[in-house]
This record gives sequence, structure tokens and C-alpha cells, in this order.
Amino acid sequence: MASIARNIRAARRLPLGVRGVKTSADTTELRQSPSNDSQPFTLKLHEDSFQTYQCETPDLEVQITKGELLQMYSEMQTMRRMEMAADALYKAKLIRGFCHLAIGQEAVSVGLEHGIQKDDRVITGYRCHPFAVLRGGTIKGVLAELLGRQAGMSHGKGGSMHIFTPSFFGGNGIVGAQVPVGAGAAFAQKYKGEKNCTFALYGDGASNQGQVFEAFNMAKLWNLPTIFVCENNKYGMGTPAERSSSNTAYFTRGDKIPGLQVNGMDIIAARRAVEYARKWAVDDDKGPLLLEFVTYRYGGHSMSDPGTTYRTREEVQRMRSTQDPIRGLQRYLEEWGVATEQELKALDKEAKVVVDKAVEEAKASPEPLVKDLWSDIYFKGTEPPVMRGREREEVHRY
Repeated sequence: MASIARNIRAARRLPLGVRGVKTSADTTELRQSPSNDSQPFTLKLHEDSFQTYQCETPDLEVQITKGELLQMYSEMQTMRRMEMAADALYKAKLIRGFCHLAIGQEAVSVGLEHGIQKDDRVITGYRCHPFAVLRGGTIKGVLAELLGRQAGMSHGKGGSMHIFTPSFFGGNGIVGAQVPVGAGAAFAQKYKGEKNCTFALYGDGASNQGQVFEAFNMAKLWNLPTIFVCENNKYGMGTPAERSSSNTAYFTRGDKIPGLQVNGMDIIAARRAVEYARKWAVDDDKGPLLLEFVTYRYGGHSMSDPGTTYRTREEVQRMRSTQDPIRGLQRYLEEWGVATEQELKALDKEAKVVVDKAVEEAKASPEPLVKDLWSDIYFKGTEPPVMRGREREEVHRY
């Protein structure tokens, strides 16, 4: 009864005429059988994979190859293995401080990467590890950074909230602060005449931040190629969305910015939505778009949160067993004749080997030296001749 009551309360907070997307991980239909690894074949997404606000629904028919499906499966497995390794390292007290994992949300990060281009930009909050790897980082680099080792992507000095690549602008620690920075990155792209866009991701817990709405306003006013992406994993820290937001249809909250709600548990729907968004902002030059991926995290908000004080263990288990994005894609691959169970198990084993190797290499890396406190403060080539130290008289020279 309590679950029914929660659903009713959530429904009351949706705008009139808006219904939620279907979040099953295996509702896509095969329309044309695959012939070989490189030849595209046709799939049909479930009609409730998307809900729209002031825009057209993406085409439900998707062209994809066997090779792309297998790559997405392998990447999702690898990302989950990496996050599970981080979980184990934290529990072994080798990772200290904050650690926010995205186990259960792999279809969003991998789907995003398969729908964008190399020079598009991504910026997000602190649940960022898969994005950092997929945007040009390494598993070893992410894990070493979490461990505080020199082999880390920021040489062990920043942790998961300070990981960057040329196209990934970090997992930012201030809730919602990455959204206006993402709009600024998109402004730079427009100013320079680049045919690219920026995906600025934030969670449902950050959706009520004032700076988020300020960024919406500027992006629409200046017609910036910004895709605002709300990863709605249902709980902002430990608060259910319907308790914190009067309108939980986050894709409708951009005022004059059109929005698209997406089944974030089906990677094919996620990939299709990102392709649609990129075309909207770049090819069609229609300005910003608001995507909402309805997804779910299996763990707590961070490693210090057990994740079961504000939801039941049965709820988490039900999501794992019925709506898991990796299991959903696995069922697709086997039913459509793309891969056998043995072939998929081989990919699982390969992912484990890759992550296990990265863990050992990260653990073997030395900790930063004291002198490294004074390096990498400025981008190379922009350092001042001298730098004031911890005390007024203390000056460090390069």
C-alpha cells in the first residue's frame, strides 16, 4: 500500500497530460535480422521509450550493427566492473573521503558516448567515473586518482571531483555548479563557430538549484548548443524526487527549452536520444534541449550511505532483477542471434581481466611527493614567475 501511495503522489506532481516513460531494459523489438558485424539492421524502440515537451518524438526505428551492440555491452560490463572495484577498494580503506558510484546507470554513460562526436564536450557532477574513461581517460587513471596515486588522471591530487580530459570537463563537486560551466563551454563552441555541442549533466537532486535555471535562461536567450541532461535516478541523496520537487517531470522544466524524457535503462533508447539531441543543437541549430534520463542507482548516494534507509531492499532487488541495463542488452543479443551466451561470458571475463590489471597497476603507483603540491596549479605555459606560499614570506620559484 505504501508503494501505491508513493506512485499516486508522484503522478499528482506530473504536469497535466504528461506520463512517465517505460523503464524496462528489454522492450526494443527486432525488425530485421542482422547479417554480419558491420551491416546495419533495424530495431524498433517501444513507443513509451520517450516523452516529449515542445518537440517531436525521435524516430523509433534505429539502425545499428552487431559490432556496435557488442561494443556497448562490453563497455557497460567494464564500467560496472570498474565501479565494483572502486567499491571494494573503498571498503578496504584504500580509497578515502568521498566516492560516488553509478552502478545501475551504465546505459546513460555508454549510450551518451555512442551518440556524440569526439570533439563534443561533457561535464557532470561527482558521479563521473565512467564518463571520464569513455571520454579519453583510462580505468587505471580513474582508480589511481581515487587511491591518491601519481598514476591518477590528476596525479592523485584531486580525486573523482577533479578528473579531466580534453573533451571531459570534470566531475564537479559543487551540486549543480557544472551546469552553468557547461553552458559556458557551449558558448565558447558557438563563439568559435565549432560544429559541436556540450552535454551538461546533473542529477534530480541538483535540479532545483537556482544556477541551473539561470543557465537555462542564458542558453535559450543566446541559442547555445547546450544539451542539459538530468540523470533522474529517483533519489537526490536520500530524498525521493516527489518529496523535493513539485514537478518531477524534469524534462518539462526548461520553460521555453523543449525537453525529452528517455528510458535510461535501455541503452538503445539512450543512444537514440543523444543522437536526436546532438542533431537538434548542432545540425539543426535549434539551440538548447533538455534531456531527462529516467534511471536508477543500486548503491547509496555515496559510499557512506547504505542506500536502504529511504528505500527498501526489495525495491533495489526488483530493479536489479527486472530492469538492469546490462541484463536487458544481454537478452537482446542472445534473442536476436548477435552473440551466444558463451561469447558474452567471454566478454565478461575480458572486462574482469582489464579491470583487475588496472587495479593492481593503480595500487602499485606511488603517492604524490610533497613537492608536487606546487605543480599543476596553472596550465602549462601560463605559470607566473613566482608563487606565494602558505605564509606571507614564503615564495616558490619555478
